[in-house]
Amino acid sequence: MPITNKTIKELLPLSFNSTPAVSIRKENEVWIATSMLIHYLESFTDSLVVTEENEEPIGVIGGREIIENIFKDPSSNFFDNTTVEQIVDKNLVILSDKTNLGELLTTWKKTRRAFSIIPNSLGGYSAISGRKLLEIGANCITDLTISELPKKEVSTFEKDSTIKDIISLMLEKNTRKLLLKDTNYFISDRLIIQSIAQEFDFFRNVKFLERKFEESFKLEEIKKISKDVNLTDISKSMYAMVHPYVMYQDQVITPWDICMALQSDRIEFLG
Repeated sequence: MPITNKTIKELLPLSFNSTPAVSIRKENEVWIATSMLIHYLESFTDSLVVTEENEEPIGVIGGREIIENIFKDPSSNFFDNTTVEQIVDKNLVILSDKTNLGELLTTWKKTRRAFSIIPNSLGGYSAISGRKLLEIGANCITDLTISELPKKEVSTFEKDSTIKDIISLMLEKNTRKLLLKDTNYFISDRLIIQSIAQEFDFFRNVKFLERKFEESFKLEEIKKISKDVNLTDISKSMYAMVHPYVMYQDQVITPWDICMALQSDRIEFLG
């Protein structure tokens, strides 16, 4: 049976509900959500679930919502006087025990967000993210290698780019990470949001978008690999990374790419 026909519960029997979803009330200001996202972006949780007063989920907020909106309003007003409800993405995907992998990936392709929640036994919800699905890849048998994954354009920025240039390029290319041209270093939505909160005090005393990136950020280094490993091995390697991002030759690989590769009929599940 193709792996896409198996349910998420079958593919993650011990851990499908082990990652509690992190929630934020819709009436909270955006600066509170931003402070929380610093700790969760690119983790197994990755995004925040927005709830009503009765804890009923109504949507999701992640790096995309912060980045898009600071591009429109790069001021402290956005963080201090905007509520989470005003920028929430209401396309929150709630899974059931019967949801299979194929259905989940089809939905993610439509929403362009690798994040869903599933009810748990405690009366709340657990998070299913792209990072979480690396566990499925790590428990498979396949001869599919990373050189066979679809090639995509590697998006880069220049040393003299402003933060406005970088965010604009992220939105244009629909990507969360950009490589600094001719280097192994990258910037991400998480790094931008972290600097906004911790170094620039939510724009209260600085014009942020006009700044050069080198004045504002410490970049992170992408993991380079030289061997054309199979999907199982790269999944295991990325699962162990704090912020999974890999380069093989002229190709960059993210958890999203691994998730999409799980649709291959050349994959068998060990469970």
